[in-house]
Amino acid sequence: MTVAPDAGDRPEQTAAESPPVPPQVLAAPGRFAFGPAIGHFDRWADIQLERVRGNPIADVVFTSATKLGDWSLIWHIVNVARGLTGGRRAEQVPLLAVAIGAESLLVNQGLKRIFGRPRPTLEGDPRYPVRRPLTSSFPSGHASAAAFNAVLLSALDGRRAAPQWWSLATVVAASRAYVRIHHASDVVAGMATGAALGLVVRRILGNTGIRTTLATLMA
Repeated sequence: MTVAPDAGDRPEQTAAESPPVPPQVLAAPGRFAFGPAIGHFDRWADIQLERVRGNPIADVVFTSATKLGDWSLIWHIVNVARGLTGGRRAEQVPLLAVAIGAESLLVNQGLKRIFGRPRPTLEGDPRYPVRRPLTSSFPSGHASAAAFNAVLLSALDGRRAAPQWWSLATVVAASRAYVRIHHASDVVAGMATGAALGLVVRRILGNTGIRTTLATLMA
């Protein structure tokens, strides 16, 4: 099912919106594709982020995070870095690599093709020179991968490690709306999708164990 932009997405600015918000933020392709409630949420979120955009620190953090999130690069780096510490983490490297690849394939080549939502910018925001994906906007693949890995890494490393993985995941996910390559609702849906997939995989690993699963994959 391919959805088109809604005619209700009009660049209307109220007195409460101060300082002035650029017209391209007030109106974006695909914003009202899923109805007025989601459209107004996305518009509100984009306006809030616009108040932060331009901050040198925020620009560097979120632009770097979104680039590192391309092709789940940051999560492959984390996976390899954990493996270098040896022990059980080294055994987990191939399994996590397969899981990361499978999740990416399912979301980017599966779910995105179903919805076909236009991205908020046709060519990307000129303020942020990031890669312009060819896939549709909903759900966010970066956000899905982030939550998926946060769930698995938190399960593997324990509750004490959960805050660091979820903090990293949140920054990577939020960066997609910050650089205006995704609607905010794409990010929320992506996080929910990734978390759900992560819980499924975690349950499978909990039932079969790391060693058994690896032996099955390599048989």
